[in-house]
Amino acid sequence: MSDDAVLITRAVHFAAVHHKDQQRKGIDRDPYMNHLAEVAAFVAAADAAPDAEVIAAAYLHDTVEDTVVTHADLIDGFGARVAGLVAEVTDDKSLPKAERKRLQIEHAATLSPEARLIKIADKISNVRSLVHSPPHDWAHERLVDYVAWARQVVERMRGTDARLEATFDRVAAEADRHFARPEPA
Repeated sequence: MSDDAVLITRAVHFAAVHHKDQQRKGIDRDPYMNHLAEVAAFVAAADAAPDAEVIAAAYLHDTVEDTVVTHADLIDGFGARVAGLVAEVTDDKSLPKAERKRLQIEHAATLSPEARLIKIADKISNVRSLVHSPPHDWAHERLVDYVAWARQVVERMRGTDARLEATFDRVAAEADRHFARPEPA
């Protein structure tokens, strides 16, 4: 097996172990690992042809934010570049949600090109999930607001990858149609 394949499969296993008890918030309660695999698949299919470290980071992108894994753990297990990419897309959970969302918009344009691939792929996956399996406790307005916010984040990264951006645009348009309220008669 190539070194690249070993790195990616190690990242898959690491993510699966650390997210094993987590599920998506949607009504289908999909295993969280499905989200990580989808993000990595979008990243791997990007026009930018990312290398194995970027794909590994896509699998690991939520480990520091959502598990007990630390940045140092990722450096030890996957090297400084992978850990750095994960750090770029990790929110500071000590901040209020509104501030984290504001900072994502603000910092999106400053991310490295590789971290932008992961961030756009994450937004594609999240918006798709809202359309196909929305959380049962999210009001219509919250769903619509999330899509609008995701658009703001992606807009700050335009010019990163035409394929991923077009995929996001299709998914966001699908969300718009899905969440559209019928016109009153």
